[in-house]
Amino acid sequence: MANSPTSTSSRAVGIVAIRWHGASLELLDQRLLPTEEHWITVEGASGVAQCIRDMVVRGAPAIGISAAYGVALAARHSGGGDWKAEIEQAIRVLAASRPTAVNLFWALQRMERVFHGCHSLDEAIQSLADEAITIHEDDLAANLTMADHALEVMHPEQPISVLTHCNTGALATGGYGTALGVVRRLHEKKLLKTVYADETRPWLQGSRLTAWELVQDGIPVTLNADGAAAAILAQGDVRWVVVGADRITANGDVANKIGTYSLAVLARHHKVGFMVVAPSSTVDMTLASGGDIPIEERDGSEVREIRGIPLAPQGVRVFNPVFDVTPASLIDAIVTEKGVVHNPNITGMRELFG
Repeated sequence: MANSPTSTSSRAVGIVAIRWHGASLELLDQRLLPTEEHWITVEGASGVAQCIRDMVVRGAPAIGISAAYGVALAARHSGGGDWKAEIEQAIRVLAASRPTAVNLFWALQRMERVFHGCHSLDEAIQSLADEAITIHEDDLAANLTMADHALEVMHPEQPISVLTHCNTGALATGGYGTALGVVRRLHEKKLLKTVYADETRPWLQGSRLTAWELVQDGIPVTLNADGAAAAILAQGDVRWVVVGADRITANGDVANKIGTYSLAVLARHHKVGFMVVAPSSTVDMTLASGGDIPIEERDGSEVREIRGIPLAPQGVRVFNPVFDVTPASLIDAIVTEKGVVHNPNITGMRELFG
C-alpha cells in the first residue's frame, strides 16, 4: 500500500501533520505543540473521527484529508462480511465529527463516489486508498497555485508586512499552507518584512502552531495578542491581512476562525487589504450566505482554562463559537487554485465556481 504522498514541488515544506502508511494513519497531535511533537497512530475511521473532534488534527483542508484516509482505513480493516455497510457507517461517523468545515463533506463525497463504484472489498481497499492519496496531493498542489495567484493580487514591489490569524500552514493542510502559503511565497521571493501572527484565543493556534511553523522555517514572525491587531494596523506598516476559510458561501461570505470578522472590520477602517486564501473545496455554492453556515460552539472550559490551569471563575457562563462569518462586503479578494474573485459577490462567485 502506498505511503504518504510525495511533494509535488521542491517548494513544499518539511513540516507535515499527516502520514499515511496504508494500514494506519499517523496524525501529529497539534494540542501538544510547540512543547512536544507526539504522533498518534489510528487504524480505523472512528479513531480518525475522534482525532478530528478532539482537534488533534485541525484546519479545514487537513480535516478533509484525514477523513478521506479514515474511509480508506474502514475498507482496509473491514471484517469482510457486510463490508459495504461498514464503510457506509464509517462515512457517517466521520461526517458527524465537525459541522462547519465543508472540506470534510467534500472529501467524504469524493470517497463515497469511489466507494459506490467498487464491486469487491479488495477493489475498495485499493481504490479508496488511491483516492485519499490523490486528495492529499491535490491539496498540496492547490496551495502552491494559490500562493502564486495571491502574489499576483498583491504585486508588492518591495518587502511588505502582513497580518494573519489562526494557523493556515502545513499543519492545517496537505503541506505548504493556504494563507500561510502566501507568507511562505513572499519570503521565498524576499518580499516579506514580517508576518504578525495573532495568538488566536482560545486554542492559541497562532502562538502554538503558526509561530512554531514559521520559526522552524526561518520566516520572520512577530507574535501578538489578538487585541493588539488594531494597534498594529494603525501603525501603517501592514499592507494585507491574509486569512484562511472553513466555508465560503455563494455570495462570498466567509466562515473562519473566531476573530476573523473583527480583523476585516479593522482592515477596512485602516485601508488595509483583506484577503481570504482557501481551496475551491471550501466553497459551498449550495449556501446562499453566511447566515446559512452552521457555526460550531465548543465547551466553555476551553475559555475558562488552558491545559487545566484556571483562568476564570469556576462555572462562569462562556460564549465559545469556533468560527465567525465575515461578510463579502469586507473582503477585497478570495483566492483559490481556480482563480481570484475580487470584491466578491454572488455574480463573481458564480462566474468562477458555477
